[in-house]
Amino acid sequence: MLKAKILFVGPCESGKTVLANFLTESSDITEYNPTQGVRFESCWPALMKDSHGVVIIFNADIPSHLKEIEMWHSCFVQQQLLQDNQCLLIAHHKPGSGGDKGNLSLGAPLNKLKLVHSNLEEEPEEIRTEFIKYLKSIVSSVSESRDREEMSIIT
Repeated sequence: MLKAKILFVGPCESGKTVLANFLTESSDITEYNPTQGVRFESCWPALMKDSHGVVIIFNADIPSHLKEIEMWHSCFVQQQLLQDNQCLLIAHHKPGSGGDKGNLSLGAPLNKLKLVHSNLEEEPEEIRTEFIKYLKSIVSSVSESRDREEMSIIT
């Protein structure tokens, strides 16, 4: 069985747990309950080890999140030498926020990443479809890498 390790990271109150639960069909969407995440940067290297992809989730309605995601990208993508196609950027819109999909002003290097909008109230299947596409590309990359490794052992 092929396994892929994908990290869900981003600012507090961005919707990481709600999206993870929705995408894995773990639970129904209910009211907000803060998740006790890994808030200590000293633990991050252990989490990042052997990761194949990173999903950066932010609340598009909170202006400070746009600045914060630059730090998340730097720590979890750039410092791990992941490629742009190994990262997915999700602008999560909470229920009742209106889900404005207007142009977000993302500077480099974030503007090179695949950006999808998530609104579980209005278009829940859209984010599931986009995540499945992303997951398929990660699994394909992991499979190709494993095949190359096996061939190098054989030859």
